[in-house]
Amino acid sequence: MIDITLLAGRILLIALLFLFLFVVMRTGVGLVRGQNRRSAAWTIAVQHGPRELRGVKLQVTGPIVVGRAPGADIVIAASYVSGRHARFSTLGEHLIVEDLGSTNGTTVNGVRVQSAEQLQDGDVVGIGDVTMRVSFS
Repeated sequence: MIDITLLAGRILLIALLFLFLFVVMRTGVGLVRGQNRRSAAWTIAVQHGPRELRGVKLQVTGPIVVGRAPGADIVIAASYVSGRHARFSTLGEHLIVEDLGSTNGTTVNGVRVQSAEQLQDGDVVGIGDVTMRVSFS
């Protein structure tokens, strides 16, 4: 009789464990699906510049560094670009661009950036002869 009770207890324990794992997995999948449902996000599209960069489009999910250094997110292999030239980053729902102390500067709609500047949908950021349009969609 005790053997049957122990067997029933083991089966019940395994059933509860599978039920627990099922609930955890279902909740986790729901959370991941919810993260993909962003209503809008910032993107950077290279409009003019070297052939290998034209048409490149990046979604801003974290800081994006533009520069000549191989570790930059967008590498512009030109002498007028500093190793770490400029950085795009998000602050809440806003996109910010800042010049990282480059020699030749960074422009927004043709005006040189002096400090971190908040961007608007459709703004054009220039680094030398490379232009990038930012959009919020």
